[in-house]
Amino acid sequence: MRPDKPGGPGSAAGSTWPLRNTWNRASENLFSAWIEKLFDDPLDAEPSWPALHEVVRDPSRNFLFNHLGLNEDAKIYLRPDCADLPYTLRAYFAYKMGLPYGFSKCSRGGGGKAPTCPQWFSLQNAEEAKPPPPPPVAAPIPPAVSGYFGVSSAPAPLAPPAPKRTGPALSFTELVQIVWDSVHSGSGRTALADNNTDYYPVPLSADTLRPGIVYADPYGHILMIVRRVAQTEDAAGIILAVDGQPDGTVARKRFWRGNFLFAQDPALGGPGFKRFRPVVVANGAMRRLINAEIAKNPQYADFSLDQSQLGIEDFYDRMDDVMSPSPLDPTRALKEAITSLEEQVKVRVTSVENGRKFQNSKRGEATMPDGAAIFETSGAWEDFSTPSRDLRLLIAIDVVLGFPDRVARRPERYAMPRDKSVAEVKAELQRVLASELATRKFSYPRSDGSAWTLTLRDVIDRAVALEMAYNPNDCVELRWGALAKSDEASTCKRYAPAAQREKMSKYRAWFHERRRPPRA
Repeated sequence: MRPDKPGGPGSAAGSTWPLRNTWNRASENLFSAWIEKLFDDPLDAEPSWPALHEVVRDPSRNFLFNHLGLNEDAKIYLRPDCADLPYTLRAYFAYKMGLPYGFSKCSRGGGGKAPTCPQWFSLQNAEEAKPPPPPPVAAPIPPAVSGYFGVSSAPAPLAPPAPKRTGPALSFTELVQIVWDSVHSGSGRTALADNNTDYYPVPLSADTLRPGIVYADPYGHILMIVRRVAQTEDAAGIILAVDGQPDGTVARKRFWRGNFLFAQDPALGGPGFKRFRPVVVANGAMRRLINAEIAKNPQYADFSLDQSQLGIEDFYDRMDDVMSPSPLDPTRALKEAITSLEEQVKVRVTSVENGRKFQNSKRGEATMPDGAAIFETSGAWEDFSTPSRDLRLLIAIDVVLGFPDRVARRPERYAMPRDKSVAEVKAELQRVLASELATRKFSYPRSDGSAWTLTLRDVIDRAVALEMAYNPNDCVELRWGALAKSDEASTCKRYAPAAQREKMSKYRAWFHERRRPPRA
């Protein structure tokens, strides 16, 4: 897996892998096709994988499996979280295809300003991004094992020369670990007009929103589009995306307001759909193209600041128009929104169950951080708590409950029945909503492992309880809002410490008001 020497088009000295190809429209199309095939499942499925390596090790999904003929996928381990996932998929594809690659070290933002990325590393100097070695520990820690863009005819100024190496180039697995230690959610929330970033914003259109495009929400979550399904006479258009979780799981989900949050606030950075910034090789060195170069490059030409001009409702209205250009049947659209909520709830089942398993492992309590750090931290709290997911779930509940009102506000967007008034359609939607919420069910494992069944109506009725249901030190019954002394709660034997409950009470307003506080 260690190349003997760099080579190929745009050869770059000291590169982690030989460069055999350049990024252009053809290689971008291949990347999109690879991403789509990698996560291809029936539309009615709710696929989820314990780790990314289980996806790439499947030859029926990964048409680049052992592409180099080195049995290179046999021992690959990939467990990226949400911010790491797009970088990992890009690195893996670039490694297999011999393409240039780079990544930044960015701030997380703060003080009312978006994150910035003062340091950028390529395949030539990635080793410089290694974090300092950890202090000695009593027992040895096994090493973690686990990897995008462009060529242009635009003039490329010289980058600083790559550092001289005294040993062999990094392996793919070493590079990926360095990337994971370097990138985070701030890497995706950089200001849309910033040139020194790994991503750049694209226009909202059917041509640009394709597999491989990344979505950065303003509160720190990252998703990657894996499939677009065109609108038909019987169904709305769909965008499917995958995301990674701190526990390593990867899941596919639909675009909708409950999964893809949007806001315009300089303190939160630049949210929206983005593409990896092209990396070019010139005079033996790699660099990124700036926005003006991307805009005039015929291989890309898709840099756009349009998303920066959209308010929240404008953004979702525009996305409705992109996915479903023709007016939607209101009842069908409502049922699809309910399906999206149902998917979100079922994914939460896995997250809460992972917390139960953590409790049973007797590894102690998860340390709860202070303030806004509950949404973005490290350790067991990051792996097993669900504040970000629960905030999204509460927003999703609001979206579904408010859907009949939305149709009444925008009747022109829907294929309204000619024989019914707007008020009559709204009343019918409310009846359908009540019926669907009462009949759609799911089960979760209680503290003793026994299954307990709830309906979506139960979840909605427990929205207030879910404002304080994210602590992995609480029993799972409490995390699903079970009433005290109920049969459901009879198996609950564990509660978060009083000090943590006190902090949760203090932070409850964030969830009740459906807002995530920016970092200080």
